[in-house]
Amino acid sequence: MDRSFEGRIALVTGASRGIGRAVALALGAAGAHVVAVARTVGALEELDDEIRAAGGEAPTLVPLDLKDMEGIDRLGAALFERFGRLDALVGNAGVLGTLTPLTHAAPKTFDQVMTINVTANWRLLRSLDPLLRQSPAGRAVFLTSSAARKNRPFWGLYAISKAALDHMVRTYAAESEHTAVRVTLVDPGPLRTAMRRQAMPGEDPETLRPPEAVAPKILEFLSPDWTRSGLLYDFRDDVLLAPQPPAVVAPA
Repeated sequence: MDRSFEGRIALVTGASRGIGRAVALALGAAGAHVVAVARTVGALEELDDEIRAAGGEAPTLVPLDLKDMEGIDRLGAALFERFGRLDALVGNAGVLGTLTPLTHAAPKTFDQVMTINVTANWRLLRSLDPLLRQSPAGRAVFLTSSAARKNRPFWGLYAISKAALDHMVRTYAAESEHTAVRVTLVDPGPLRTAMRRQAMPGEDPETLRPPEAVAPKILEFLSPDWTRSGLLYDFRDDVLLAPQPPAVVAPA
């Protein structure tokens, strides 16, 4: 049995279903102490049972709505008091919003998408960066989307939020360059998740890979053996992408 994460503390947001659940299970089975963050208590308790059944230790369950910014700060303080460090962070929680023309989007929906997909992840970094720096090999992975790199009609809300997330995470990676923290963006592509069903309701889910398929790659980027930072991994094409250099515009 792989126990390569034995003794490591790993926090996963959106841990109750989909990719977050798959990663939390894989981390628990590999020996990590999982701090599972999600809104639904019942789903977290089911995850607890599954991690124990897979041979992992009982996780720390954190029922938390990521719109609660003060709650994120309290979470960082509680982890410091209990563990003194954080070895791995998986920023997985996200929302699709509404597929609609930008000018038709409700302000409330825009605010919700930006709050969960961008602001909450910034608050997580703000709260947890000191703990990641206390680890001898702090690792962070954030889930992104190809929507951030495309201009598809009606996908504007989600695309804007993921583009902002990409820039934020890569800025954090650059600012952490001279520390032991390493940061990776992961684009999982189309997987059999609730968000995919929401976006593509007529699609046959059996044609898609399950969320468990991407979990081993995410664990690879969370491993102390992974030493690169600021890259984006495209799971569909199995390729690592470096940031694009800024365009040089000749003076007029």
